[in-house]
Amino acid sequence: MVILRSKEIREMGMEELQKKLEELQAEHASNISKSAAAGIYENPGKIKELKRTIARVKTIINEKNKEN
Repeated sequence: MVILRSKEIREMGMEELQKKLEELQAEHASNISKSAAAGIYENPGKIKELKRTIARVKTIINEKNKEN
């Protein structure tokens, strides 16, 4: 997963943002389930970055919704 910066996210359209959000949430869920099954986190930094990126995307979606 590529780290998305706020500037890159703001340049996306709403439809693209929704799609990216779904992809990020699916990836986050799969990493969490793998970690839970193994009993240990293989890459906690990736999980943390996924959470932050999801929050960034949600924030920008909310900002764009308020503009309209």
